[in-house]
Amino acid sequence: MKDQNLGIDPKILTDLTTMKMPFGKYKGRILKDLPEPYLVWFHNKGFPQGRLGMLLNTLYEIKLNGLEYLLKPL
Repeated sequence: MKDQNLGIDPKILTDLTTMKMPFGKYKGRILKDLPEPYLVWFHNKGFPQGRLGMLLNTLYEIKLNGLEYLLKPL
């Protein structure tokens, strides 16, 4: 189900605030807490395949556009 006002699946935002990075330098860190330079690195090198890649790309766009407030209520 998508939020009719934003067109965003609320599950994506929930996952960004609860899912942990499964590998790499920031393994175990909640996705929303990943530093922006790390997300920029993924943007330049390529995001992983699948849902994790989609979530990291979404988080990159959120941080790039100053939309972190979307994650605060969660």
